[in-house]
Amino acid sequence: MTIVMDDLHLIDLVQEKRGYRRFITSWLHRGPDLTYLVDTGPACTADDLLRALRRLGVARLDWILLTHVHLDHAGAAGHVADAFPEARVVCWPKAAPHLVEPSRLWEGSLQVLGDTARMFGEPAPLDPGRILHPDRLASRGLRWLHTPGHAPHHVSYVHGDVLYGGEAAGMTCPTRSGVPYLRPATPPRFYLDVALDSLAKLQALDPPPARFAFAHYGLAEDTASILRHGLAQLTSWVASVRDLCVETGAGAWSPEFQAQAIARLSQNDPLFAPFADLEDDLQDREREYIRNTLEGMLGHLARESQA
Repeated sequence: MTIVMDDLHLIDLVQEKRGYRRFITSWLHRGPDLTYLVDTGPACTADDLLRALRRLGVARLDWILLTHVHLDHAGAAGHVADAFPEARVVCWPKAAPHLVEPSRLWEGSLQVLGDTARMFGEPAPLDPGRILHPDRLASRGLRWLHTPGHAPHHVSYVHGDVLYGGEAAGMTCPTRSGVPYLRPATPPRFYLDVALDSLAKLQALDPPPARFAFAHYGLAEDTASILRHGLAQLTSWVASVRDLCVETGAGAWSPEFQAQAIARLSQNDPLFAPFADLEDDLQDREREYIRNTLEGMLGHLARESQA
């Protein structure tokens, strides 16, 4: 599915697994002098993405901008680059080796994600001559910021009034009623101070971009609100998880801990409360990723207690 908003196109990269819709976005900007993608999605949806680009009449890509190189964001970068030989791929420099030789990224993803990594598919290697530093974007009117809260190599991009924030401010997806839903996207190695600093960098953008393009999933019309809520949500979730650990004696994730956390956060966090308003398959998918978020926070708290 492709949703068109002026010169901006949301391409929904649907996968076969239950709930994997309205989840992974590839953003296409198509202007008179510049055409680029932000994130390509996983290798398993490369053909779908290329078909969508053909339907839109895209004959040339100037850039493929990667917010980060996790499989669900950059797994198809090599495939798309093969189809558009003129395109150059932009990413944080330390991420580039994983695009050129993706075997370590693939093996690590298999260990962490298991069957989900197999579903995403193995990335194709990329010619190192195709990769550019984000600094090269300035000549075409784009800004970028290193925002390592979600991943050490995470980059956010600004063009015109749109901030492509990847997972810096968490994720969202449509609810049955249209009420906004937002949750943090904290990785297994999560550092609260780094995540908050990344959001503060985005808040300091001048001029501030009006719209926020999520990697997962959709476009928000009020960037300032998204960043403000993202900051508040991160701190409140860590506090809630800390309190729950103290009350229950839990120090690690378990199904019971997650159920208690979802119940508490649904009461305390008005932006997470619409979890109950998600369609059933989207709820099931979200539970899978809420586990990642909670495990990241539990790891942060464990390191905090040892400091």
